[in-house]
Amino acid sequence: MTAQPAQDHRQTLKREFTFGAAFAFAFAFISPIVALYGIYGIAIAAAGPSFWWGFIVVFAGQFFVALVFAMLVSRWPIEGSIYQWASRLIGPGYGWFAGWFYIWTLTIAMATVALGAAGFIANIVGLDHPTGTQVALIAFVVLICGTLVNLAGRQVLKVFMFASIIAEVIGSVGLGIWLLITRREHDFSILFDGGRSVGAGDEFFSLGGPFLLAIVFIGFSFVGFESAGSIAEEVHEPRKNLPKAVLFSISFIALVVMFSSFAVILATPENAELLPGYDVDPVHAVLTAQLGSGIALPLQALFAIGFIASFLALQTAASRLIWSKARDNALPFSSQLVRLSRGQRQPVWAILVTTAVGTALFLLSNIAENLYTMMVNFTSGGFYLSFLFPVVAFAVAVIRRRWTSGPFELGRWTLPVALIALAWVAFELVNIAWPRQANENPVLDWSVAIGTTVLAVIGAVVYFKVRRRIGRVQTSAVTLPTSNATVESEV
Repeated sequence: MTAQPAQDHRQTLKREFTFGAAFAFAFAFISPIVALYGIYGIAIAAAGPSFWWGFIVVFAGQFFVALVFAMLVSRWPIEGSIYQWASRLIGPGYGWFAGWFYIWTLTIAMATVALGAAGFIANIVGLDHPTGTQVALIAFVVLICGTLVNLAGRQVLKVFMFASIIAEVIGSVGLGIWLLITRREHDFSILFDGGRSVGAGDEFFSLGGPFLLAIVFIGFSFVGFESAGSIAEEVHEPRKNLPKAVLFSISFIALVVMFSSFAVILATPENAELLPGYDVDPVHAVLTAQLGSGIALPLQALFAIGFIASFLALQTAASRLIWSKARDNALPFSSQLVRLSRGQRQPVWAILVTTAVGTALFLLSNIAENLYTMMVNFTSGGFYLSFLFPVVAFAVAVIRRRWTSGPFELGRWTLPVALIALAWVAFELVNIAWPRQANENPVLDWSVAIGTTVLAVIGAVVYFKVRRRIGRVQTSAVTLPTSNATVESEV
């Protein structure tokens, strides 16, 4: 299809992000602090120190997915990433549902990260045992402040992202080096200890075994690299910079998280379960035991910075995806959601929608028992479900020889990479969604399946209301200023 003239500049986002900013955005999306704190305790409880090897497994699988996304964003550097890629590979209906699940994954993750940040902030301000209402109120303040930062413009957002990288790298890597040099308790062999896990041999690696359960949690550590594509139309030289941002961000995050976890494992004292608070927060308990109680407040502040930066990136990605779908007339109230502010050309209404949804989730989580746990469980599965849409579509296009590469391409390795990425995402989605008896409430064991079904039903209702006006992907062209090239509306 021949590209039509570019859109009116009043509906065009400003290109104010460089490669460094795109990398910082993807890095902050799932920061090393969030990844480490979010999964360490439950992973080590599931499989002991040997869970660490799961990082290598998940990183290897996710790197193949990152290669696929790097090729996709190189060809189609368009705001909305997963939604836009899936739409162009198979069709607007297929892409619509890819975007629908991704929107909800991002907004639910945004709310859970804000609640996580609230817990650290409560400790910093002296609320040792905050109530659910207090945590929800603090999370709401984080939500409002984050919304104001996003509305303030890209320059303010970049400052926060770069500041978070500095704080997290210094904190994570610095603490890790110090622990290994001065507080090491074990040698490398501890990484082969299955801890208190039940079963051995084949049972350890079975579908219901401890190692694959640990991989469920680790899977949440290595998502977010795709978010660089969510801001594609705001990045200079996107065909050149975005593939690098995707691949560098997942690699750097993996190295930092693996190193930090390695240091904490080797610094964990014998009989660590006797440490105060170890069963609730093993990372904090080990650091406090080894470095003294004076580390508590700076550590809480560091965690809060990481969670707030992750929140900002999640809100930005969600709002850009909503705006991208609204530009294609693919959502209710699209004419309002597509509007940009005059000065900064920010998608104001799309940002405010994420604020409204986040507020509603805070209220519900404070009222409905176990909703927060369900939100956390669904988020991990939601990312892999969202990944599955473009990965399947890409594999089909390559097999049918209908794929045309952008500047970043793998040549004869394209098909093997596509098939490995597809196998990995399908496996990990099943692994995450599998209803293991990991909770006292069976509803929580089925939370990924339940959440997916509910969103699919609601999505079907919304889609049938808007499908006639979508027709085709409506984004006719996006001008790439470096070469006056266009991204065609291919379906």
